[in-house]
Amino acid sequence: MDDLILAIDAGTTGITVLVVDATGRVRGRAYSEFTQHFPQPGWVEHDAAEIWSITSAVATAALADAAIGTQALAGIGITNQRETTVLWDRSTGMPVAPAIVWQCRRSASICERLRGEGLEAELRARTGLVLDPYFSATKIVWYLENIEDVRARAEAGELAFGTIDSWLVWNLTGGRVHATEPSNASRTMLYNLADAAWDDDILGWLGIPRSLLPEVLPSSGSFGECTGLPLGGVEIRGIAGDQQAALFGQGCFEPGMAKNTYGTGSFVLMNTGPRVPVSANGLLGTAAWDIGGGVQYALEGSIFVTGAAVQWLRDGLGVISEASECGPLAASVPDSGDTYLVPAFTGLGAPHWDPYARGIFAGITRGTTKAHLARAVIDAMAFQTRDVVTAMTADAGVELAELRVDGGASAMDLLCQIQADQLGVVVRRPAMLETTALGAAYLAGLGTVWTSTDDIASAWRADAEFEPTKSVDEAEAAYSRWLKAVELSKGWTSA
Repeated sequence: MDDLILAIDAGTTGITVLVVDATGRVRGRAYSEFTQHFPQPGWVEHDAAEIWSITSAVATAALADAAIGTQALAGIGITNQRETTVLWDRSTGMPVAPAIVWQCRRSASICERLRGEGLEAELRARTGLVLDPYFSATKIVWYLENIEDVRARAEAGELAFGTIDSWLVWNLTGGRVHATEPSNASRTMLYNLADAAWDDDILGWLGIPRSLLPEVLPSSGSFGECTGLPLGGVEIRGIAGDQQAALFGQGCFEPGMAKNTYGTGSFVLMNTGPRVPVSANGLLGTAAWDIGGGVQYALEGSIFVTGAAVQWLRDGLGVISEASECGPLAASVPDSGDTYLVPAFTGLGAPHWDPYARGIFAGITRGTTKAHLARAVIDAMAFQTRDVVTAMTADAGVELAELRVDGGASAMDLLCQIQADQLGVVVRRPAMLETTALGAAYLAGLGTVWTSTDDIASAWRADAEFEPTKSVDEAEAAYSRWLKAVELSKGWTSA
């Protein structure tokens, strides 16, 4: 039974742990949410210590669900919410402050300052990223400038920075390993894509001590052995940021293949192979993975809010009592009744990049019902994806042949059909929706459980395919109204 992989998926709202066998089948599973903190408008925080505690508990539960011990495991794979920034004390292993989540907008003024210093174009050219609070670098600067003694302690080498993968590796290995890999490193705005290394110039411009940073290792390979319960003695063998892990789990190994993950936010990635991507249309260049032979790259469009809007319908408005009610409620009406939601709750991501945008419902009348609001939420997922795909095909110079989809919301047939109608291409949903965790498992088992990416690609199976049913004119009419609503949302907090 040494062909089993334990995959840890540390998401934005909870931890999932799967035990995966050589066929890609899930043999054990466990999940738990953790607390979301919103101390000020536009701020989002996590307790990194809580994330570690829950990860440990969920891993124990997944092993129990699979009815196995650690001796049955060939390795551990980790995938994680990216950009979320943790700073901790190297001697105690304790965070020095709450983790700043990828959605947090608190460093917008730092971005404006860097823009005023003329750094925007150079940062973009070196890292493939836009100058936005989304990424880790300006979050680190915020810590250094706003938390007492942090700069002095960082310069003395007493502190460590990591995204959630590095934080988990540190804890799993008892503080012996401080490491990350290219897909996560490339989301910090401190990693030079062409050089595939931390950029000392950028560190100097931002005043970030290099001693804070983890070592960058290949995405598939040894990250050290776990110590203590629950996974002592098992080797960590694969890591990737959640969206790159999903691209890997979807078998998108050839340039031009693309996937979209509908999670808290949505993320469209297109494999560009060994070519460092350059976007003229508001997309990001990112490292996809390094499985030996050098870094592979991808174009990415990051959408901040999709599934989170369903949570908002449930928790903020009380329109639904369970997230699972959204799809059936939305399907009870033929369309949104010309109502549009722009869920810019923490600004707009790709391809618009406006941290000052805020969410709006447009087109509400006395005839608007909660079903129309639910339908507008699902429509917004598809419209935002079309925004990104339009930019992506322009950058890549190729038309999209198909879109592979995954994530919780992709279970809704209605969403997949609307997406196919808006893109005008077939949307393919895999039998295994949890492709993020599956990708982490594949990376951890590559070379042992799975001999090559060909083995992984051949294991991919479709659960359903959705062909476009709307005319081009119908799709364009709805999309043009969406774009009008997007313009209304922009610059709201700076007006």
